[in-house]
Amino acid sequence: MSRPHARLQARCRHAAARHFQLLRERCEPSLAQAFACGPGFATAQEHAITSATQSAPPTEACDETPDAALSGKRLPFSSIPVIDFGLFLSGDQAQRREVAAQIGDACRTSGFFYLKNHGIAPHSFERVYEQARRYFALPQDEKMKLYIGTLGRMRGYSPMLEEKLSKKGDLKESFDLALEIAADDPDVLAGAHLLGPNAWPDERLVPGFRAAIYDGYYLQVLALARRVLSAFALALDLPEDYFSNKSRKPMCNLRVLYYPPQQGLIDPDMLGCGAHSDYECFTLLAQSDAGGLQVQGLDGDWIEAPPIPGTFVVNIGDMMARWSNGLFASTPHRVINRSGRERLSLPFFFGADYHANLECLPTCQGPDNPPRYEPIEAGKYLQSRYDATFTFRQSDASNGSDAPNGSDASNGEGGAK
Repeated sequence: MSRPHARLQARCRHAAARHFQLLRERCEPSLAQAFACGPGFATAQEHAITSATQSAPPTEACDETPDAALSGKRLPFSSIPVIDFGLFLSGDQAQRREVAAQIGDACRTSGFFYLKNHGIAPHSFERVYEQARRYFALPQDEKMKLYIGTLGRMRGYSPMLEEKLSKKGDLKESFDLALEIAADDPDVLAGAHLLGPNAWPDERLVPGFRAAIYDGYYLQVLALARRVLSAFALALDLPEDYFSNKSRKPMCNLRVLYYPPQQGLIDPDMLGCGAHSDYECFTLLAQSDAGGLQVQGLDGDWIEAPPIPGTFVVNIGDMMARWSNGLFASTPHRVINRSGRERLSLPFFFGADYHANLECLPTCQGPDNPPRYEPIEAGKYLQSRYDATFTFRQSDASNGSDAPNGSDASNGEGGAK
């Protein structure tokens, strides 16, 4: 075994041990045992998660909870608009502007909308879900070989409670990937630490994983996202190609997420995904039929955003909110999986180029509406948000070492939730 490979294995073992300790500190021992077994969809794991998130026996209906603050209102789908993107993809200039106007209206109000007729076939989603189930069912030590804190660049595997959008940690696992960029790319060599190559599980363990998730899905969604970005430009009274030179090598992360079911009384400090806004420009979310996504309305109430077959859920992120001077709303949302079964979701986060300048757009400011935010480089902004969210980045900072990926862990810009 080569010395670099041996050192990498040692770091993986150290990372795994550290997370077992975190689980013991934060949760019931039964949850730590479940984490050691991996999801596996086993009754023992469901029991362990229930033990860690309730103080009384579970109710018969998984979607009931005595805490009204954790329930989303069941409103008609029209409360979050459904926009037909087909005419933008194939229509003339007037039709594209009409679709862009609908998107602009949604972005100025809820910050969320459903997108249908987007051109991606249903089988592309199903192939990713199939691969996700196979990957998350692997033994925990196998998944930890690609631990996100060891690999850097925000790629790889995150175990339960690694992400802290909930106070005690989120009840989800993830596999993160992004645009494939060579390690000797000039931007990578110059210090753009969120860029670089992906890491993939052993093909013998999960055959076809990369082909389905990157070649068959990621690249399709990236092409769609570029068209959606063009629609945002028109909605902001900018030329359709305005953002093209700010997204040549975009920071676009795809997260493959697994949520175990939460049954009985829900611990508000340990949700599937705690309340947050997204960091990048916008998100294209595909979700399985389990539901669980909730969006916070302007009145503070939580509204359910249930899956609609054949659609993406689209929401504005903080980068676009900054660019638009707050005109486009970056809306808080969360996930509580009370379906009684697994939930899989595929959020695709479209971010600007690492060195793009997040400064107020010319059409979003004026004498009576000065810029609200100081300009900041997109890569630095995104790193600061990761520093405030992920356990391994905070642990490295608290130990006095540089945070992974070369970020400045003391930079609190945008870090608060």
